[in-house]
Amino acid sequence: MAPMPLVILDRDGVINEDSADFIKSLAEWIPIPGSIKAIARLSRAGFTVVVATNQSGLGRGLFTVEDLDAMHLRLSSLVEESGGRLSGIYYCPHRPDEGCDCRKPAPGLLDAISRDLGIELHNAVIVGDSLRDLQAGLARGCEPILVRTGKGADTEASLRAAGNPLVQSLKVFDSLQSCADYLIARCTSTRKPH
Repeated sequence: MAPMPLVILDRDGVINEDSADFIKSLAEWIPIPGSIKAIARLSRAGFTVVVATNQSGLGRGLFTVEDLDAMHLRLSSLVEESGGRLSGIYYCPHRPDEGCDCRKPAPGLLDAISRDLGIELHNAVIVGDSLRDLQAGLARGCEPILVRTGKGADTEASLRAAGNPLVQSLKVFDSLQSCADYLIARCTSTRKPH
């Protein structure tokens, strides 16, 4: 039986509410309703779930590593309280002008996930609310999924308006919750004995 795939989640706008002013503290880190349960359900269904997030607020001096660690500890704790597990939280601390290879749409964070977990990326799913999330996944052969939370609805509208060919095959869901429903149902149906 094939192993359950890796699911790579963007953070801001997918798991928690986003802000144009950055999420700078634990007080500002507010989960989107249903997102924590969705992660826990994916984990309990056998998926390996990780987070890959651009956090240029660090490089801009808007918050500290301690602030970020506090947010990620809360995220991991809430998922565990819901009966699930995150297998890692990976972040890029760099500003866009630093030219690193880990800030999405560059695939460096995904490469680190693959290396650390020993999991191939070509069967992985990447879930995001921005084009750069999808581009990072596509660069490594991941299946891209867009959610309409955060910047997702605007991203979908922009892709359609630009006639981007990605729209033809892109799966789009209202939230991480409905995305999880789809992934779990799809894997359950393909794993039934014949």
